[in-house]
Amino acid sequence: MPSEKCKPRDKPHPYNHPAKKPRNIHDAPATSAQLVKSTTCSNLTLSDWLTVFAYIDAHPALLQNCVVKHFQTLKSGALNFTQATLSHKLCNRVALEAHANDNPNALSSKRPRIVTRPDVE
Repeated sequence: MPSEKCKPRDKPHPYNHPAKKPRNIHDAPATSAQLVKSTTCSNLTLSDWLTVFAYIDAHPALLQNCVVKHFQTLKSGALNFTQATLSHKLCNRVALEAHANDNPNALSSKRPRIVTRPDVE
């Protein structure tokens, strides 16, 4: 019985690595300062949301997109959030305002603290 042999194959070529990008070298030291006009959304504090709610009460005819654009274009203290986030927070507005009235220290918090055992402090 004749033994079957595979056809001879060429050796594979070595992998061609893409050209490496040159590194940007700056003369200035690294800094933690943020850009004035940041495009990333961040979690707003309870006092920020109460400010947004007060603006909506003062301008009831504005659309939610217009409210979002207004707060993103403020010169000082721009608040970045989306229309979907605004809609979600408007649904929970009563709970947020009640939380602010119950806990005045919670105005700087980003989410409400859930206490499971109030007797343990």
